[in-house]
Amino acid sequence: MAAAAALEAVAPTGALWGLVQDFVMGQQEGPADQVAADVKSGSYTVLQVVEALGSSLENPEPRTRARGIQLLSQVLLQCHSLLLEKEVVHLILFYENRLKDHHLVIPSVLQGLRALSLCVALPPGLAVSVLKAIFQEVHVQSLPQVDRHTVYSIITNFMRTREEELKGLGADFTFGFIQVMDGEKDPRNLLVAFRIVHDLISRDYSLGPFVEELFEVTSCYFPIDFTPPPNDPHGIQREDLILSLRAVLASTPRFAEFLLPLLIEKVDSEILSAKLDSLQTLNACCAVYGQKELKDFLPSLWASIRREVFQTASERVEAEGLAALNSLTACLSRSVLRADAEDLLDSFLSNILQDCRHHLCEPDMKLVWPSAKLLQAAAGASARACDHITSNVLPLLLEQFHKHSQSNQRRTILEMILGFLKLQQKWSYEDKDERPLSGFKDQLCSLVFMALTDPSTQLQLVGIRTLTVLGAQPDLLSSGDLELAVGHLYRLSFLEEDSQSWVAALEASGTLATLYPVAFSSHLVPKLAGELCIEESDLARGYGPTKCSRHRRCLQALSAISTHASIVKETLPLLLQHLRQMNKGNTVAGTSEVIAVCQSLQQVAEKCQQDPESCWYFHQTAIPCLLALAVQASMPEKEHSVLKKVLLQDEVLAAMVSVIGTATTHLSPDLAAQSVAHIVPLFLDGNITFLPENSFPGRFQPFQVEIPQLNQLMQELLELSCCHNCPFSSTAAAKCFAGLLNKHPAGQQLDEFLQLAVDKVEAGLSSGPYRSQAFTLLLWVTKALVLRYHPLSSCLTDRLMGLLSDPELGPAAADGFCLLMSDCTDVLTRAGHAEVRIMFRQRFFTDNVPALVRGFHAAPRDVKPNYLKGLSHVLNRLPKPVLLPELPTLLSLLLEALSCPDSVVQLSTLSCLQPLLLEAPQVMSLHVDTLVTKFLNLSSSPSMAVRIAALQCMHAVTHLPTPVLLPYKLQVIRALAKPLDDKKRLVRKEAVSARGEWFLLGSPGS
Repeated sequence: MAAAAALEAVAPTGALWGLVQDFVMGQQEGPADQVAADVKSGSYTVLQVVEALGSSLENPEPRTRARGIQLLSQVLLQCHSLLLEKEVVHLILFYENRLKDHHLVIPSVLQGLRALSLCVALPPGLAVSVLKAIFQEVHVQSLPQVDRHTVYSIITNFMRTREEELKGLGADFTFGFIQVMDGEKDPRNLLVAFRIVHDLISRDYSLGPFVEELFEVTSCYFPIDFTPPPNDPHGIQREDLILSLRAVLASTPRFAEFLLPLLIEKVDSEILSAKLDSLQTLNACCAVYGQKELKDFLPSLWASIRREVFQTASERVEAEGLAALNSLTACLSRSVLRADAEDLLDSFLSNILQDCRHHLCEPDMKLVWPSAKLLQAAAGASARACDHITSNVLPLLLEQFHKHSQSNQRRTILEMILGFLKLQQKWSYEDKDERPLSGFKDQLCSLVFMALTDPSTQLQLVGIRTLTVLGAQPDLLSSGDLELAVGHLYRLSFLEEDSQSWVAALEASGTLATLYPVAFSSHLVPKLAGELCIEESDLARGYGPTKCSRHRRCLQALSAISTHASIVKETLPLLLQHLRQMNKGNTVAGTSEVIAVCQSLQQVAEKCQQDPESCWYFHQTAIPCLLALAVQASMPEKEHSVLKKVLLQDEVLAAMVSVIGTATTHLSPDLAAQSVAHIVPLFLDGNITFLPENSFPGRFQPFQVEIPQLNQLMQELLELSCCHNCPFSSTAAAKCFAGLLNKHPAGQQLDEFLQLAVDKVEAGLSSGPYRSQAFTLLLWVTKALVLRYHPLSSCLTDRLMGLLSDPELGPAAADGFCLLMSDCTDVLTRAGHAEVRIMFRQRFFTDNVPALVRGFHAAPRDVKPNYLKGLSHVLNRLPKPVLLPELPTLLSLLLEALSCPDSVVQLSTLSCLQPLLLEAPQVMSLHVDTLVTKFLNLSSSPSMAVRIAALQCMHAVTHLPTPVLLPYKLQVIRALAKPLDDKKRLVRKEAVSARGEWFLLGSPGS
């Protein structure tokens, strides 16, 4: 009975036999997956499958044997984890034996060996056995690509799991792989083969006497010359092969004697790609080479690099040559020398200096900059190299500066000096006397101060940059040097308006003030304070624009140097005192002067954001002062001062609000709570005790009634947003209401506030004099809800879309979509802790654009522009990856929007189309006739911004497929001649750029 059961278990079942026959004889592929699934489920064992295949595996017909082995191999690929060690041994022996079979059988045998190479139960020694059999029995390069790839996969699997066993083969394994790879041409296989070679080297397999052979079998592909076929499903790029091969060639110093001559040969060739690849590979090799590998090749390497930098017309080749020189120098710098060894670094740098120094004496010649770049590339490699080159080059350049008197020559020399000074910042020196610049400090300072007093603006600019770099050197400048430097920066800060030097001087002042706060507090702040006093008296006398310009420059200088906490404590009181002085009634303060002070305060606030201490100091010093001025200006008096009238103007209030917003953004929660504890009672209860100079003539009561509870603030803001006769105040109230709504937790109270807002909006929009204010409230509430994905946002957006057909509010409703999609700068910002959900723009697009398109098609002709304008605003601010899939359906509407007479619609649509011309050329080329016609028409628009945008689009059109554009080339070139004579320089500039691209269209190399 037991014997019968065992026999039944081993004997193949009828169903299994039928599946085998269907696969082997019926040439059907499906049964293989079915058999594998049955084996995995336990219905059959691998042994039963072998038994069922018995006659097929012994069939005299090679094709039948191949099909039988193919079925077994496919089953093993899916079931290899189920195999026992004993089964693996027998299968390995079977497959190894079949490697000697007919060539038609070999592919299926290799698939089976690949499956077995994945087995965890593989006994020791069998991996070596399999590889020896493959190396001995299979001529790999005569196989099809897929079978060669299978061999590489078997080797990769064994290297990953049986490394020690393979290393036991010694150099025989390396030699066997060389035979396998030799002659490989398919890029898919090469990527795997290169990875195997890299692992051979990096995991320290024995290369034995086959180092040169391994190099030859891989270097024959250098440099990679591969162009992927169109629509390649494998996605292999030339760059993938280049990087894989480079990783192999640069993986061991043992390749150096063979590789370096090859690199020199390719650098000296005429093929640009070969030059680039060779220089990049040399760069990579220097990370693993030492002096020993480089010694014999240094003269040739230097000659090749020098020639490329001196003679090349390619910026990329020059950049790679400089990078390679930097890496060579770094390699020589880090090599550890024996006491009796030659220091190759000094001799190498001496050769560079010998070939380049004399060119530095010719500032008008073309080799001066290539020589300087070569020297700087070498100097930037190590502190030793930097010291060696700087100590040789700086005296020469200092001498040349004094020898040449022309400003342009001096500028070139100073720019070279600046390059070497910047390199010094990379290295730190513990001993002050060791610093290479210490001995040249006085000469350098003298030279910089000469440049700062030169009438040439360009020389002044280089001098300012050089002064900044000198100042960044620790403990280099003395107190006397700093006093002179501050004096020069002060003078340059008040140069005429069209000079670039004053802008650079302000930037340098800010940088140096961070490093030397005491010097700027001692020497610059008092001068600027005196300047402000003079300006106050000048303004009181009503002096003209020149004085006002100097006043603004002084304010800009104060804000520029406010980069250190100690300086802020001096400049901020000065600016606030200056603003208060304007409020005394003695100064004729115009709107622009007050706004200029507020802008300077805002710049100081921005600089303070990086330092919590400065941020809080600014907040508790500036905010009460600004609030006090605003409260005082709002109170009734018998006689208003000039400034009080100015402070009540919308643009001045907006500037003050911006200062307060910037100062509040980066406060910690604890400090923000302290601030709110003062400011909220000011508005709710009229509590002015925390304001400076709080002797106000009356009680401050911003709302019409007293507000006993904080939650009533929302109701009062709602009333103020729709009922006040001051548009600025109503808009500010709407923004404040929206900001509080956005942050309010979900719940009953939020729902009540929203219902109040909806009722107020509907009542205001129905009729009456406050429709505009009600619309503004609708817009800001909608934005607050859109940002947080509130369910009511869709209803409010629909209401906004309904207003597109309104005769009075339609254009404003269209512009409202711009506000909904844009980032705000004052309220509802992430910096202000608003609730802004990710991808709110994408969601808004998905939910609302279909309705906008339907509304456009259904709208009367006179209303269609409003829909186009709204749609254009939405699309223009949508991330381009989201827009591209929808482009075919929306492009016709965008093209129609170009015909809309509204310049805002035109500009928004052009801004949307320009990147699409670059990112979706195939779709856009279908409409090339319409695009060219409309862009050319808009290039003569009355609006300068539209003309510029249209010309930029004409430039972008040249990225469409050339055959599509060639029929329009002459027409466009003739049409673009007109904007060449445009009265605006910026328009002419874009016209030149666009016309030049159209001229080059279709020419060789374009």
